[in-house]
Amino acid sequence: MSSSPRSRTSQTAIFALAVGAAIIGLSLVLVGLGVNLLDAGHVFVTGLFPPVAVTSQGAEIRDLYTIVFLIAVAIFIVVEGLIIWSVIRYRRKPGDDTLPPQTHGNNIAELVWTVVPTILVIFMFVISWQTLNAVDKSSNDAQTKIRAVAGQFQWQFDYLDPDGTTVLYTEYTPLVSSGGGMMVPAGRTVQLSLVSNDVIHAFYVPQFLFKRDVVPGRTNQFDFKVNESDVGQTFRGQCAELCGSGHSIMLFEVKALSAAEFDAWLVQKSQPAPSAQPAPSGQPAPSGQPAPSGQPAPSGQPAPSGQPAPSGGAQGETLAITAEGVKYDTSALTAPANTPFKIDFKNNDPATPHNVAIHQGSPTGQEVFKGEIFPGVAEKVYEVPGLPAGAYAFVCTVHPTMTGTLTVQ
Repeated sequence: MSSSPRSRTSQTAIFALAVGAAIIGLSLVLVGLGVNLLDAGHVFVTGLFPPVAVTSQGAEIRDLYTIVFLIAVAIFIVVEGLIIWSVIRYRRKPGDDTLPPQTHGNNIAELVWTVVPTILVIFMFVISWQTLNAVDKSSNDAQTKIRAVAGQFQWQFDYLDPDGTTVLYTEYTPLVSSGGGMMVPAGRTVQLSLVSNDVIHAFYVPQFLFKRDVVPGRTNQFDFKVNESDVGQTFRGQCAELCGSGHSIMLFEVKALSAAEFDAWLVQKSQPAPSAQPAPSGQPAPSGQPAPSGQPAPSGQPAPSGQPAPSGGAQGETLAITAEGVKYDTSALTAPANTPFKIDFKNNDPATPHNVAIHQGSPTGQEVFKGEIFPGVAEKVYEVPGLPAGAYAFVCTVHPTMTGTLTVQ
């Protein structure tokens, strides 16, 4: 014997009330435990979205994501709601021995579930196409042109003149925290060209909401404009394509400067380095300059990178280091205390920039010397000022995994 409609309706209502009471009870328990439901809900919802975009192109991508996400949520609620309602409303109960009325074909239902999805797909195709065209747009009159060169396992940034061919300045250090990084002017259109010298890489900055492959033999370009409200911010980037054993260290940072700050920075970086001049006899050399004959550089001051000492300068011991395969050929060196010495550094990695920097105590300690960064295959001799006795580490500024120990005694 089947149950009456009134009995079935009352049982459905009781079940719904029980579910509602359980939800309310759980909420009260969480509140009693000190959980802020509003903050927790906000964290959950924002976790479903990508980061807040810092470029105008990224904002368009996020708007597209929001539209598609809301459509998906609406479909999910309708479909799951109908499933749950059908399970509760038409569940079998004791005494239900007959089949419910069967529906074989319904023109209205079939029309709805055909036309509505078709309209949604066409709509999403149109807005996706519009967003893709806006994001992929590359103009010839971009105010700033930069070329990012990817290689195993580092980034190099070439700042180009308006014609896009002449290199004004090359930054070999990819991280702002290490004194380098990619500087960009906020509020201006930047055209970025992507070049690879070896394998496929990918340029990816999460807060740009954008990733573009870097393919050998092909130059990919795209434009972006960082919001002026984000001046002073630094955005972390990385290679997003598995490119070899050193893929995890292929990081870089982008820093937004105001237009005036960027122009001044680029002019300063584009100027040739002044030639080193020895200080007057008996006077300490200025910061970053070699000491006069027989005088060590001031403690803790870096010597000029890759510059020869003036006549009669440091004539101490010469240490040899070779970089090959993104690693040094030696892991331990010894130098005399308080005596200037030289480092004969050979970079045997083609088109890959390396250098030798000396840090106090450990690879993350205070930097007391930084040799010039240069791509291979090439060789430079660094003049290192005398260092106090102690333990030091030598490290590549571009590839921090390249390290060794320097004992000064």
